[in-house]
Amino acid sequence: MDVPATGALSGPAGEQESRARFDRDRNLRALRARWRTASLAAGWRFPSDWALPEVDAVCAAVVRHGATGAETALAGLGRARAAAGANLAETLSDLAALHAVLDDPDAVDGFVSPDVDATPARLLRVTALAWADVATDQLVHTEVTDPLTGLPSASYLRTRLAEVYRASAADEHVLLVVAMDLTTVSGWPRLTGMILVADALRAVFDTGESHATLGPSVVAVLCRRDGRLASRGVALRRALNDRLSVDAQLREVNRPRVSAVRLPGSHDSACDLLSDLARG
Repeated sequence: MDVPATGALSGPAGEQESRARFDRDRNLRALRARWRTASLAAGWRFPSDWALPEVDAVCAAVVRHGATGAETALAGLGRARAAAGANLAETLSDLAALHAVLDDPDAVDGFVSPDVDATPARLLRVTALAWADVATDQLVHTEVTDPLTGLPSASYLRTRLAEVYRASAADEHVLLVVAMDLTTVSGWPRLTGMILVADALRAVFDTGESHATLGPSVVAVLCRRDGRLASRGVALRRALNDRLSVDAQLREVNRPRVSAVRLPGSHDSACDLLSDLARG
């Protein structure tokens, strides 16, 4: 008499297990395909770089436990994205694509509208902190890009200012500085605040201006003193308010200080100015 292999199921129970496994694999493949389509449509730059083993781990966790049970897998994906060179905006946009697909199961083709702001804050926090862990390890203080905000560092801005002074164009430029009082918050809200401030700065000044992170709670943009400066300053304040108002703790923080600072007479003095501004 033939004896089934240890642990194997035969008859109706075995068929049910095989069917369940087949359905799970099919759902996993479908989720992965829809997520990829949504992420590429949302602006993922290099399609060949999207697929990672950690993507499959996230899909498997979601199929088994739902999005709330996939936090460990999402942290692994955040670390993998950072190690592969994806910036934080790309990583969170990819996460938003996953959330949009899960939130609209009827969109079987993956054509949804990802929205980072609509993604649950806990999932954003888990993914962003994991991404930041790796990004911080990879970057040292001499690097040109700040790993948290994605903005160039003060070192870059000093180099850019040297070019401005060599061109005798200091009088044609101004530093627009945004400083936040984050003394009353810590942890994730503090990180979120600076990420949102940097995002607002990039959104308003998006025509070739030089942005930079000057300190833990200070960012700046070097822009021309022209007729648009005042209106863009108003637009920046509005953008800051819109972004910061989505977080309950950040709503309680004093509004960011936005100030236009004229450049001094020499590059050395301008470098001293940046150091002073970095202190808030």
